[in-house]
Amino acid sequence: MPDECPVELGVADRAYDSDDVRDRLLDRDIGPNIPSKANRVEPIEHDAGVYKERNRVERLVGKLKQFRRIATRYEKLGATFLALVHAVAAFVMIR
Repeated sequence: MPDECPVELGVADRAYDSDDVRDRLLDRDIGPNIPSKANRVEPIEHDAGVYKERNRVERLVGKLKQFRRIATRYEKLGATFLALVHAVAAFVMIR
């Protein structure tokens, strides 16, 4: 992530429940909010309320991917692609 966008909390699915992922997040001063897998010997607690909000982000990404230019990333420049993502996100929010 760019320095202009500080990340305070990393919310991820159970698939990312590993000590390596958690350590990498903590090294960057990002608090991991990852539910523990069933086979973890000592379960690590997470904030269930924050984790539930992850669903909203996933639904937005799914709606953005319905637009062909976003899903296939025709834009070559990162700035152009980001501008298109902003335009499509505004369109999705208006709908």
